[in-house]
Amino acid sequence: MPDTKRTASGVLGGLLGLVGLSAVAGVLITATVTPAIALSGAAATSAITMFDNLPSVLDIDKLMVPTTVYAKNPDTGEDIQLAQFYDQNRSPVEFTEVAPVMYDAILSSEDPRFYQHGGVDLIGTSRALLQNMQGGGETQGGSSISQQYVKNVLIQRCERDATTGEELLDCWNEATTASGTEGIQRKLQEMRYAIALEQKYSKNDILLGYLNIANLGGQTYGVDAAAKYYFGVAAKDLTLSQAATIAGIVQNPNTYRIDQPAGSIFDANGVGYNKAPDGLVDDVPKGQLAALDTLLADGTITQEQYVAAADGYSSTKGRQLYVLSRMLDDGKITQEQYVAAVIEPLTPSLHPATTGCAVAGGAAYFCQYVKNIIKTDPAFGATPEDRIRMLQRGGLNVYTTLDPRVQMPAEASMAENAPRSVEGWVSPDTGKFGAATVSIENTTGRILSIAQNTTFSEDAGLAGDPNFSSLVYAGDEKYGNSGGFEAGSTFKIFTLVDWLEKGHSVNETLNGRVRIFKRMTNSCTGDWVNVENARVSNFNNQSGYTGTPMQFTRDSLNTGYFAMAEQLDLCDIQKVATKMGATRGDGTPVSMDTLFSVIGSNNLSPIAMAGAYGTVANNGIYCQPRAIDRVTDSDGNEITPPQTSCTQVLDPAVAATAAYALEGVMNGGTGAAANPNDGVDVIGKTGTHEQKQTWMVESSTNVVTAAWVGNSTGSGDLFRRGLSNLRYQLAEDVQRAANAVYGGNSFPGPDSNLTRRVLRDLPNVVGLSIPEAQQRLDAAGFDSAVGEPVDSPEAEGIVAAQDPGAGSVAGGTTVTIHPSNGQGLAVPDIAGRSLNEAKQALRGAGFGNVADGACTVNAAAGAQPTATGTSPGAGSLVNRNAAIAVNYSSLICAGGFGPGNG
Repeated sequence: MPDTKRTASGVLGGLLGLVGLSAVAGVLITATVTPAIALSGAAATSAITMFDNLPSVLDIDKLMVPTTVYAKNPDTGEDIQLAQFYDQNRSPVEFTEVAPVMYDAILSSEDPRFYQHGGVDLIGTSRALLQNMQGGGETQGGSSISQQYVKNVLIQRCERDATTGEELLDCWNEATTASGTEGIQRKLQEMRYAIALEQKYSKNDILLGYLNIANLGGQTYGVDAAAKYYFGVAAKDLTLSQAATIAGIVQNPNTYRIDQPAGSIFDANGVGYNKAPDGLVDDVPKGQLAALDTLLADGTITQEQYVAAADGYSSTKGRQLYVLSRMLDDGKITQEQYVAAVIEPLTPSLHPATTGCAVAGGAAYFCQYVKNIIKTDPAFGATPEDRIRMLQRGGLNVYTTLDPRVQMPAEASMAENAPRSVEGWVSPDTGKFGAATVSIENTTGRILSIAQNTTFSEDAGLAGDPNFSSLVYAGDEKYGNSGGFEAGSTFKIFTLVDWLEKGHSVNETLNGRVRIFKRMTNSCTGDWVNVENARVSNFNNQSGYTGTPMQFTRDSLNTGYFAMAEQLDLCDIQKVATKMGATRGDGTPVSMDTLFSVIGSNNLSPIAMAGAYGTVANNGIYCQPRAIDRVTDSDGNEITPPQTSCTQVLDPAVAATAAYALEGVMNGGTGAAANPNDGVDVIGKTGTHEQKQTWMVESSTNVVTAAWVGNSTGSGDLFRRGLSNLRYQLAEDVQRAANAVYGGNSFPGPDSNLTRRVLRDLPNVVGLSIPEAQQRLDAAGFDSAVGEPVDSPEAEGIVAAQDPGAGSVAGGTTVTIHPSNGQGLAVPDIAGRSLNEAKQALRGAGFGNVADGACTVNAAAGAQPTATGTSPGAGSLVNRNAAIAVNYSSLICAGGFGPGNG
């Protein structure tokens, strides 16, 4: 609007003094009251021309109204208000929703000729223009309701785009406190717009628009918000005294507001209104309490009534008396009504409409999560500034997924079981104690509850107090300003799923003993190599065992999962986590570059972990968590909320088999203490990270709950302080509440191929040294044991035998290897030789204990006995000192005719 920047000389066309003012008055008369009156002369013509050249079209923008966040009462279907966010607290109403006495009060005090003029009250405006031209000071009043409405529309339009307090102040100053020629220009522009408004809108529309937009002190805007804030009633229920008070506030909202008594008894120049020694109010501007003075003087009221009426809000009371007197003069109220209202003390009943999530009580962290979505998601604006404006000024109605039937039990369990802080916990070493739960509907991703052990506060002064926090521990950095926490063994779900996706069985036997894991493959970033030959132990220093993934999952055995990951690709485990919705707290993919990453060294949020377990429980369908069901604008029109989706990311057979393994955790495994045992099947997993973070995640087919208890900062020892089991109680309580509402079905049976008994190839290690044999068996996935040495021709220490022998055996079978004692000889085959030659051959082979064996009579034998074999037989491995008997045949054996007998 370039015309708004013109100087006063340009606006008035060179009109000066009384002549110019008369011409403008003629313009006003012509335009607003009596078109029949005509002005003559160049001055009038010029003034009319300049006035007509001012912009005349003023579009009425949508009001800046609070954004309201709701949760639905499932019993009644009613939407319950959780919180509001606003720069201006306003609740627009229709014409019939305002008490008639409120209209009478505002018209009598601000514009008694409102329904007679055409947008501008000539008398009042002309007086204001004259005073402005003569005095050159602050712009005077005299504006009609229509003009004041225009002013407020322009202020709000400016404020809508303001981003700082200074810019907001500039908006107000530009529209209200311009002096001299700028004041005249502003007044003329208001008049031009007001005339145009009256040609487009009805009087009632303008009057209501003004009452809905006007500032009534601080962040309170509009008559309904003022009525609720100052008196605890709706605008339609205002009394005469209350209506007159609100009408009086309009003139100077931050002077006459009645929520700050100390502030309201000072005028704009800081002059105080103090009680005189006689109890009467002293130092009140002349005439301000004249109505009270008159009633006191004529005996209508007592001195006590006088003091009570004036006490505490002297300035505001004086303004109210003015409004009441104008209503009496206009015949809007009777003398009796007037006197009763005059002597009635101002008695505000403040009902603060607090902005922010603190008013949501235990649901404050859910509220904060929703607020952060609005501040972050492009669905609510292209830039951060746009989204803040939408939140504070856009009047959104945000209908959330919160279910009080789950939220309230979660809050109750948190309040009963989780301390807000732990004595001695806060220090540079131990940090802060925290606890959080979240429940999500698996089939939709709807977040049903978020509970936390701290009290919600965004007061920076409480940042060091462990009892207060604005961080949403259940969320990530994006929506919770929280970085997540080390997931511990709950992270094992991703190795389990990858194991199954690679076709492995949960009944495959593996060596899960504590041992040195030398290398794990990572095709994304390079293999992990244990250059230090470090051993990672199990919880409570368990030695581990040879077992199956079913057992490893039930018992949460670290070394068992290392044995599984040893046969997988860490990069693939990372990809499984990503597709199941598990990213680190900062939004980046999980890092799988160490052995510890297999057992949960990555920081993840409870919401992310709940979503991952919900995927398994939901037949492999991952539903992105969401906290908002729908959004409408201030007129009730639907706005597309942030979009989420449900995607099949796991084969149903894999999901079912993973659930089969995770059921064991809740039925006799490490998570049994958190099983609600309410007839609803649940799966789950525990998690612990270095004594400082503990987890319990459990799920029915319909709802998943994640409970985290640990250090929000620092590394305090949960186990030493007896807090390690708190996760079980929290998870059990919340899951039981969810089961009561949402129920659950039986989980589908596991895939037969993924539960098969698996045989593995056992290599032959005979002939290898003991270390070589053990290494080869270990690489093949077999545990080994060294048995007693055996007789063998091999060098001492070389494996001479193994049990079982090479071939197909159950995976994880322990193989006993027997080293050679170096004393073993193979018995040579001496059959057919003469007896003497046979004995010599045996002695020549190294046997020192050779004797005759059994003799067999053979009539066809020659003169010399012939060896027929040995005992042990030919080829047998026997100790060199063992007795070897040579069996032979002869014509005559001992006891008959034969050699040496004659």
